[in-house]
Amino acid sequence: MTSSSALSIAVVGGGLSGLVLARILQQHDIASTVYELDATADARRQGGLLDLHVESGQLALREAGLHEKFRRLTRPQAEAMRVMDKAGTVYIDQAPDGNSGRPEIDRTELRALLLDSLHPGRVVWDHKLSRARRLDDGGFELVFANGSRRTADLLIGADGAWSRVRPLLSSASPEYAGISYVEFHVTDAPAKVPASAALVGTGSLFALSDNKNIGGHGGRDLHLGAMLRTTEDWLETRGVDWSDAAATRTALLAEFADWTPALTDLIRHCDDEITARRIYALPTGHSWPRIPGVTLVGDAAHLMSPFAGEGANAAMHDAREMALALIEHGDDVEGALHQYETAMFPRAAAAARQSARGLDLCFADDAPRGMVEFFGRMGVPVTSH
Repeated sequence: MTSSSALSIAVVGGGLSGLVLARILQQHDIASTVYELDATADARRQGGLLDLHVESGQLALREAGLHEKFRRLTRPQAEAMRVMDKAGTVYIDQAPDGNSGRPEIDRTELRALLLDSLHPGRVVWDHKLSRARRLDDGGFELVFANGSRRTADLLIGADGAWSRVRPLLSSASPEYAGISYVEFHVTDAPAKVPASAALVGTGSLFALSDNKNIGGHGGRDLHLGAMLRTTEDWLETRGVDWSDAAATRTALLAEFADWTPALTDLIRHCDDEITARRIYALPTGHSWPRIPGVTLVGDAAHLMSPFAGEGANAAMHDAREMALALIEHGDDVEGALHQYETAMFPRAAAAARQSARGLDLCFADDAPRGMVEFFGRMGVPVTSH
């Protein structure tokens, strides 16, 4: 295969992993093209806040030359954390101290930072991959939903949970993790629901009881989810039109009927933009044999539940390691892919195990006991017992 500097490199997916990868390669004068399914950068909400870890997400941004700009965008107050039960009893009330090593940033702002760092034309919008196939010369043809076709020498799938690149490497598919949730937002919460906003606080919220969770991020605008451990078909069998905000609120209030009004008022007064979802994960330890010219990063490689804060950080770490391997190995692209995957597989498996444990702490009959004990062992003060 040709050297990495002369390769035609296709990165499928313009999320955090794909953009970090393209940025670090660009820093070393290695061109790549990122194909993104969204029509524009602001086509959809990117999510709420994200805490970036020193050893993974922040490490990737340092390599990308963006760490100082990232620090200016972080939100120190969002590093607070509250753990409570359905009655509103607060067990952990951790104030922000700015020294957690895991500063919070809005996902949309982080993505914009990465996009702005790339040369014009590096991201090709409105290109949703339909299928990829290997060509006789060892390269790949990419066929997109808009009818266009492109070719590449090296193909990197950064295209998330339902990756269209993954089948070239693995037959694995994401499996339902047992949790369904409804994502909602409360804009200007102190004005709409002052008591609820005060209970949530400025940082992370874990309101846990009876295999259910109202959680997310506080502040002026709240980004939350009402979650519960249930069957995979729960969203269908409830008989609810989840696109109907009023019907969705009614259904959720029935599920959380015995929770304190300070928490359920968050549902009563949420914005009309509500999204019902399921949480899926790839099997822990997902891997594949080395196949020439193609690999995966981020959720495409190791989709995990969000209950350890590892997914985005692991994805950005992948991107850093993949880029550095290509830079280091030069002509030996297969050596680069082997180096990347050999290190990534065990690292991702460890993160996936953490995520699975975090899910079980959040969703238990006696929650939040397990979560409180976990943070207590880490030295976080417990306010109630």
